[in-house]
Amino acid sequence: MNAVTANNLTVHKSKKTILDGLNFQISSGTVTGLIGPSGAGKTTLMRAIVGVQKYDGQLQVLGGDAGARGLRSRIGYVSQNPAVYNDLTVSQNLKYFGTIAGASKSKIAELIKTVDLVAQKNQVTGSLSGGQRARVSLAVALLGDPDLLVLDEPTVGLDPILRNNLWDMFANLAKQGKTLLVSSHVMDEAERCKDLLLMREGQLIWHDSKSRLLEHTGTSNVGEAFVSIIGGAK
Repeated sequence: MNAVTANNLTVHKSKKTILDGLNFQISSGTVTGLIGPSGAGKTTLMRAIVGVQKYDGQLQVLGGDAGARGLRSRIGYVSQNPAVYNDLTVSQNLKYFGTIAGASKSKIAELIKTVDLVAQKNQVTGSLSGGQRARVSLAVALLGDPDLLVLDEPTVGLDPILRNNLWDMFANLAKQGKTLLVSSHVMDEAERCKDLLLMREGQLIWHDSKSRLLEHTGTSNVGEAFVSIIGGAK
């Protein structure tokens, strides 16, 4: 079963084509990496999937049209800019959003531990580092136990140990049946994904498993494969 299906997905902004006729599927219960350089269109694609970006073509998400009201509680979204209140503490932010999502106190405590912010739980969010605020946003996105998690560069600015811990958490969520779409411009993070969407200049240059990508290009890692595909397209 597919969590996301796109047919001729196109986005124009100010007469410029941002997404150029994308066709792909994202399988349920997987971690799919959305990989490409800055400006490739990754964020625009993610915004379309969560329903806050107008588009042409067809985009089905969890069995409905992207942006449908009934999907809002089933999708967790972490944008590049943390969507939390800077004048509240970490705990207060999660309690506030937890009330909306119907999350229990134990769930909130569990998520604070999951994103490694126990020591900072009573600290005002605005005084945290950028990476720590991003982790607060991630915890907020997980409060409602969403079926689909859309994470826009969630590991930027994090130390290697925490990055590794988060990727382990993503893998565990997928084992529980959750679907994750995780964007990054760092090629080594693509090695942690089962499936890949490789983007360049608004176009999809690869959509399949990582293993098939390496086999197709005869390379040993995703970075080399990305360069190989671009070279072959010239």
